[in-house]
Amino acid sequence: MHGEEPNFYGDEATGYGPVFEEQPVETIYPEESPEAKITMSCRARANPPATYKWMKDDMEIDVNDEGSHYSLVGGNLVISNPIKTQHVGKYSCLASNMYGTVISQDASVQFGYLDLFSSEERESVYVKEGQGAVLLCAPPPHYPAELSFRWILNEFPTFIPLDKRRFVSQITGNLYISKVDSSDSGNYSCIASSQSISKSVFSNYIPLVPLAERPIRKYPADLKVKFPDTTALVGQNITLECFALGNPVPEIRWKKIDGQLPANHEVRMAGAHLHLYNVQFEDGGTYQCEAVNSRGKDYHTARVSVEAFPEWVEHISSIEKDLSSDYTMSCMASGKPKPRIRWLKNGELLDRKEMRFSSLAFDDSGMYQCIAENHHGVIYANAELRVFACAPTFEHNPVKRVLAAKNGRVVIECRPKAAPKPAFSWSKDTELLSNSTRVFIWEDGSLEILNVTRADEGRYTCFAENDRGKANSTGSLQVTESTKITLAPANSDVKVGENTSMQCAASHDSSLDITFIWSLDGRVIDLHKDSQHYERTPNGSSNGELLIKNAQLKHAGLYTCMAQTTIDNVTASAQLVVRGPPGAPGGVRVTNKTDKSATLQWSRGADNHNPISKYTIQYRDSFSTDVWKAATTSPADVEGNEETATVVDLFPWTEYEFRVIATNTLGTGEPSSPSLKHKTLQAVPVVAPSDVGGGGGTSKELTITWTPVQPQYYYGPNFGYIVAFKQQGNNEWMKVTVADPQANRYVHKDSSIPSSTEFQVKVKAFNSEGEGPFSLTAVIYSAQDGKQSLERFTALNTEAVMDPLVCEVHRSISNIRYNMLHWRFVLNEILIQGRLFKRVFIFYVIVVLEF
Repeated sequence: MHGEEPNFYGDEATGYGPVFEEQPVETIYPEESPEAKITMSCRARANPPATYKWMKDDMEIDVNDEGSHYSLVGGNLVISNPIKTQHVGKYSCLASNMYGTVISQDASVQFGYLDLFSSEERESVYVKEGQGAVLLCAPPPHYPAELSFRWILNEFPTFIPLDKRRFVSQITGNLYISKVDSSDSGNYSCIASSQSISKSVFSNYIPLVPLAERPIRKYPADLKVKFPDTTALVGQNITLECFALGNPVPEIRWKKIDGQLPANHEVRMAGAHLHLYNVQFEDGGTYQCEAVNSRGKDYHTARVSVEAFPEWVEHISSIEKDLSSDYTMSCMASGKPKPRIRWLKNGELLDRKEMRFSSLAFDDSGMYQCIAENHHGVIYANAELRVFACAPTFEHNPVKRVLAAKNGRVVIECRPKAAPKPAFSWSKDTELLSNSTRVFIWEDGSLEILNVTRADEGRYTCFAENDRGKANSTGSLQVTESTKITLAPANSDVKVGENTSMQCAASHDSSLDITFIWSLDGRVIDLHKDSQHYERTPNGSSNGELLIKNAQLKHAGLYTCMAQTTIDNVTASAQLVVRGPPGAPGGVRVTNKTDKSATLQWSRGADNHNPISKYTIQYRDSFSTDVWKAATTSPADVEGNEETATVVDLFPWTEYEFRVIATNTLGTGEPSSPSLKHKTLQAVPVVAPSDVGGGGGTSKELTITWTPVQPQYYYGPNFGYIVAFKQQGNNEWMKVTVADPQANRYVHKDSSIPSSTEFQVKVKAFNSEGEGPFSLTAVIYSAQDGKQSLERFTALNTEAVMDPLVCEVHRSISNIRYNMLHWRFVLNEILIQGRLFKRVFIFYVIVVLEF
C-alpha cells in the first residue's frame, strides 16, 4: 500500500487523515499450534489519532458481542481459541478520524495442517537390474499446497543421496531411479515437510527388490518427470523439473525453443532442475528438456508464461485544493493481465471510473483510495483531499531575497496560501509595476524580469487579494556581475591511448563561488568515478582545464564546459576525435550456401576515423561450440571495401555460425555478433570406416568389426554402413545394411559357413544422398568349431615336444579366436597330461596374446 502523510504547510494544528504504518497479512494458523490465538496487525498514523474497526468477509466484526472470540488491542485484532469453521475468511481493517477513513488490504486466515500418511502397508516393488523404478510418495491431505520431500533408506536419518541416477520430484514427492542396481535394495520411506506449519510426516516403508539379470539389458531414455505449462510472475524464481529412466543413465539437456536460455538460468540436480532467477517478460517462451543415452532419446516441451503483479505507474497523493477549483485524481497501474482500477472514499466504494471534479466543494474533502487489482494481487494508494477557503497569508511562504546576474533573467516568486485564488500585483520600492516588454506578472503571481540591470536592484512587494481578504510580502533583488568564458576549449584529434586536454577558464562576480562541470555528449562526467581517464588540473579557481588520459574510442564526442555560479552559468564546447581500430561489423547473415560453402554479407562498422584495410572471417561449428576458427574464404584476402565473401572448405550437413572482424592500420577491432546458425547442404559421404577386421566368435559365425565414422563426416541424415564380404575364391560379394551410425561390428550367422575359412571384408558409409567409397579390403577367418579345436590340441600334446610343435600351435591359434572357456579347457588338458612346464608356459603366453 502506498500512502503518505500530507504536508499542509507543516501546520500540525490542522491535523491529517489516517496513513497506514502496519497492515494485516496472510495468516496460516497451524491446527496443532500450542498458542491458542491469532493476531492480525493494524496501525495507522493520524492526527487526531485513529479509531479502528475490522471486517470479516465484508461484514463488520462486533468485538463486544457476548462470547466473541475477537478483541481489539490498539488497532490489532486478536482471535482467541480460533475455530476453523468460524474464523477462516478474509479480513480487513478500517482506520478513521475526523478527516476520513481508509481501509487496509485484505488478508486471509487459513488453518494449516498436514495429516499422517495412510497406515496401509506399501507393496514391494520388484525391478530387474538395469531397469528404472518409480516409488510413489502419495502425500497425505495438507494445507497449504507447498511441501518439500526427502526419502530415507532403511532407517532415519539415512537420506537418499540425489545424483544423476536418483531424483526426488518436489512436485509429487515421487522417488525416481533411472537404473536400478543391487545396491538399491532396501526399504524406502517418503518424508513430507510443511515449512508453513513446521511439521513433517513419514510414509510406511516401501521394499525395493532388485532382480538379478545377466547380462543386464540396456534401455532407451524415457522421460517420467515432465514440467507442466508454467505461469511465473516478474521477479519470481521458478524451477522446471525433468528426469528420465534408462540404461545407461540418461543425460538431461535443456534449451529454449524460441531463443537462448536466459542469462539468469542455472541447471542443477545433475540436469534434472532448470532454475530461472528473477524472471522477466522476455524469459517467457517454449522450453524443452531432452533425455539422451546410447540407446535412444526422449524429449518434452512446455510453455513458460510470464505475467506481473500490479505496480503503480502513477498514483494519487495528498493535496489541498481551493474551493470551487477543478481537480482530477490520476491513478495508473501496470501488470499482466492489465489491472482493474477501483476507487474508495472514506472506505466506501465509488461507482466511478475516474475522479474528476469540475468545481470542488467542502463535501469533496476526505480520504481517497485507488485500488489496482488483477488475479495475481491487489495494491492500494491512499491520499487525503482537503478543500479549503481562506484569505491570503504569507505566513509559511514569504517573498524572498533574490540574486540575479547582470543581463540575465530572474523570477521572484509569490506563493501565498489563499482560496479562492487571489489577484496579484507588484511594486518596486514605491512604484507600482505593470506588464511591459521586460517585466511580466505571471498567472500564479510570480514576477519575471528580463535583461536585468543594476537599476533593477531594490525592494519588491507582492500583493494578493481575494473575496476573503488580502495580504502582502516584501523581498529584495540584488544584481551581480555575469559569468563569462574567457578561454574556450578547442577541437582535438588523438589516437587511442594518447593523452590530451580541454582548456576552459571564466570570469565571474567576486562575491560568488564558481564551479566547472564537464559533460560528454550531454552526460555529466563523474571525475571521481572516471578518474582513470579524466582529471581536473589545479590551476586556480577560475580555470577548469580537463585532462583526458589514455583516450579510448568511447571518449570521442562533444565536450562541454559549464562555468556555474549560484546565479548563472555559461557554456562552451569542442569536439574530440579519437582514432582507433574499427568497430564491429553488423548484420552478419548467410545469403547462400552449398554443401561445402556459405556466402556471407555484412554491414560496415565504424572505421573510427581510420580506413578499414581488411576483414577476417571466423566460424564455429556444432562439434566445437567454444572455439572460433579462422575460415578459408574466396577471395582469400577480403579487402576493407568489401561487404561480402564466401567461406569455403566447410563440412556438408554441419551447423555453423560466422562472425566478421575488421582491421585497420591502428589495430583489429571487436568481432561482430555471430550470425544465425545455418546448416550446410547434404552430400554423399567420402570417408570410409577404418580398422576393418574381425574373425573368431562362435561357431557358424563371421564377425566383422570397424571403427565408426566420426559424426562430422556423416554429411547427411539417415547415416549407416554397408558391410560387404565374400569367401576366398568367390566372385560375388554379400552385402548387408547396418543403420546404426555408432555401430562398430556386424555378426553374420549362417549354418553353412565353413569353420576357419578365409573371408574378404570391406565396409562403406551411406546417407540419404548416396553411398561413399569402400574401405580397404581386409582378410579375416570364420570361427572354428570348438570340438575340432579341442581334438587338435589333444593330438598335439601326444607328440614329442619340439619347437616346430610350438610354432604349429601358434599358427593354429592365429587362425581362430576361442572364447575363454575353450582356452581354459585346453590348458587344463595339457597340464593333466604332465607335459613340460616350458611348453605349457609358452602355449599360455601365445593363447593370451591371441585372445
